[in-house]
Amino acid sequence: MEVVKRRTVKALVTKLSSVSEQTRTEAMCELRLLSKNDPESRLLIAEANAIPFISESLYSTVAILQENATATILNLSISSKEDLLSSHGVLDALSHALRNPASPFVAQCAAATIFSLLTLESFRPIIGHKRDIIFGLVEIIRSPGSVARSIKDSLKALFGIALYPLNRAQMVELGAVQALFSLILKDGRVGLVEDATAVIAQVAGCEESWEAFKKVSGLGVLMDLLDNSTGSSYRTKENAVSALLNLILCGGEEVANVVRGKMEVRVLDGIIDVSQNGSEKGKNKAIELLKIVDTSYARSGSFSLSSHSS
Repeated sequence: MEVVKRRTVKALVTKLSSVSEQTRTEAMCELRLLSKNDPESRLLIAEANAIPFISESLYSTVAILQENATATILNLSISSKEDLLSSHGVLDALSHALRNPASPFVAQCAAATIFSLLTLESFRPIIGHKRDIIFGLVEIIRSPGSVARSIKDSLKALFGIALYPLNRAQMVELGAVQALFSLILKDGRVGLVEDATAVIAQVAGCEESWEAFKKVSGLGVLMDLLDNSTGSSYRTKENAVSALLNLILCGGEEVANVVRGKMEVRVLDGIIDVSQNGSEKGKNKAIELLKIVDTSYARSGSFSLSSHSS
């Protein structure tokens, strides 16, 4: 059975090098279906040296070819991550597909592939080093014409990039903070707001983030999200708590004083709510934040900012 599969895959990969666009497209469509329906075929496709041909097809201006190529790459990323990253030019091809998609489906698949690759921790600095990828993801969440699925997959990819601390400053530089807060203010769909605030919480964990947050009144937005009357989900409120805490831990006493100065009872009530009813991780972060911003905690002398690090 495996011999038959190998022969089938090899025949299809051979067709990918054809001068005929129609032949290449038909072969790509078949490879997409094979990689979707038969998990065992993914490794065979990678071993047949198909990845360079598939990557090249991401540059195609023919929608059906680019769509099937990105879908195939996405399928391969499930079980052949190392093969993809070790193949020359894959990240550049994904970056091109992100920024020049023939259809929303292409952008969605490219973003989802990047997120899939980012599940391996060792890939995060490599992908984060590709400025065009970060820029492409930010542009998707910034663009009014982007579909919800593309935005969601882009947010997941940005979250994966932000998990590596040294990527965060570059994300700030490339406009991620402005795009994320703009999305929260303009969109309002619960799932997207939750995902956007999750990225914001991570990006807040670098010294460069404070100035970017000030430019978009980010502090006020985070505090509004913590106001129980706004009806934010617990996940969103926990992300807002985490973002405020990371801003303070990276910015030191200067930032802590600004946050204390803007703190209102409605916001404190929201943080207390998280400290009592959130997840275990959320509770711990809310308690840590309360120790910084609540004057009753501050007077108790139980918290020292200098003893904490990001």
